Amino acid sequence: MPFVIPYPVIDPVLVEIGPFAVRWYALAYLCGLVFGWRYARWLATRPPALIRAEDVDDFLVWATLGVVLGGRIGYVLFYQPDYFLAHPLAALQIWKGGMAFHGGLMGVVVAAYGFCRVRRLPKAAFADPLFCAAPVGLGLGRLANFINNELAGRPTDVPWAMVFPGWGDVPRHPSQLYQASLEGVALFVILFVLARRESVRCRLGLLSGVFLVGYGVFRAFAETFRQPDAVVGFIGPGLTMGQILSFPMILIGAILIVRALIRPPVAAPLPAAEPSPPVKTRP
Repeated sequence: MPFVIPYPVIDPVLVEIGPFAVRWYALAYLCGLVFGWRYARWLATRPPALIRAEDVDDFLVWATLGVVLGGRIGYVLFYQPDYFLAHPLAALQIWKGGMAFHGGLMGVVVAAYGFCRVRRLPKAAFADPLFCAAPVGLGLGRLANFINNELAGRPTDVPWAMVFPGWGDVPRHPSQLYQASLEGVALFVILFVLARRESVRCRLGLLSGVFLVGYGVFRAFAETFRQPDAVVGFIGPGLTMGQILSFPMILIGAILIVRALIRPPVAAPLPAAEPSPPVKTRP
């Protein structure tokens, strides 16, 4: 067997007190939502500031429901539709695992669309800060996948390969760390650098398009090192479900980028004029 890096076995349960347990996976979701909320809130206050920070605060509950419900529904529909059709109650057993990022993304998009309709907010201006914050949760989620010893990579002989417990004695790519680095760290840095420029923020939809293209490209690339999901396997000419679902994201993101560059940039709304003081007249 070639040289491999020992897999750092970490208990998936961070804290357990009687029947109460805090898992790394749940903590990753919680930290991602909280940090993403604070970061999106900060971006919302930057020019052109077309939405209020309070709108981001109120959307947090909507976003949580969108991530959880969308992620679970996406997994049911994309990865095991036949099984859940035969066992519909099993779809409610979220604690047993099974979440799909593409489904979670669509869940948040639907939630954001409904929220903007209710609040009468500009949809692109609301989406840009949310997409800039999304890589935080993605990166933490992939680290949780690594701790949970799930979504391991394909067999390899690279010097940094690992033997994952329960995956046989074959060294494999630590693909969870690849995805955490690309979908999490790299994508966050790219969007952070762009979002610092007011000229970019005023091109509504540009940051959203960059996220969709960036995630789609990074995910499709990382899938070449990741073992395909056992319940699906390869689809067509060696493609995975993750790659197939990423291609539409790249296309939609490219359309958003082109539209944002063609349209004129928006300007920050002018502050409301203060009423003039009453003119005093002599009696």
